[in-house]
Amino acid sequence: MKVLGLINARGGSKGIPNKNVKEIAGKPLIAWTIEAAAQSNKFEDIVVSTDDVDIATVAKVYGASVPFMRSAQLAADETPGIDPVLDALERLPGFDAIMLMQPTSPLRNSADIVACINYAESKNVNSIVSVCESHYHPNWMFSITYDNVLKSYGEEKISSRRQDLKALYSINGAMYFGLVDWLRDQRSFIDDHTHAYIMPPERSIDIDTPLDWKFAELLLGESLL
Repeated sequence: MKVLGLINARGGSKGIPNKNVKEIAGKPLIAWTIEAAAQSNKFEDIVVSTDDVDIATVAKVYGASVPFMRSAQLAADETPGIDPVLDALERLPGFDAIMLMQPTSPLRNSADIVACINYAESKNVNSIVSVCESHYHPNWMFSITYDNVLKSYGEEKISSRRQDLKALYSINGAMYFGLVDWLRDQRSFIDDHTHAYIMPPERSIDIDTPLDWKFAELLLGESLL
């Protein structure tokens, strides 16, 4: 199976300016994902889709391909996340499957990539998405009324013990795998038959805020010791 490794990294990040090329634990953020993808030896090609020249330059330095620059239309805030993926598949024919890897998940490693793709091949599934057990259960979440009264969000009876609650999982953004023909038809990595690849919380940080950055930097630094 010929698998395309795709890393979407647009410029213009607001919460953390230039975060994809900002150095974290000794190298640009995007480099962690490129290197994990390369170390997996699972991809026919590792491509970075970006609209930003600086990101493209750094990506090439660390061994990724940048065969095209993404259009401004596909790099807008309101652009659906699947659109740059379908754009890449249109530009790069000949692949059987694709794995989308967000550069904001630097703690996903090559072993995760290998295990996910091996699972896809052995189970012959259309799609797999990486998840992490959710720390916050909806039964412990509340809305607040206009007069400051808590209203339970969950439908089940509120439990004071976490072990009494059914485990729930959140998409962590690290890996999205899909068969190309299925993905073109579905226009989403997720349907009612999508499988899960479960990752531990320490490898599931998705950097969106400065606090996320600090957590990731600490864990990446520890991984280098």
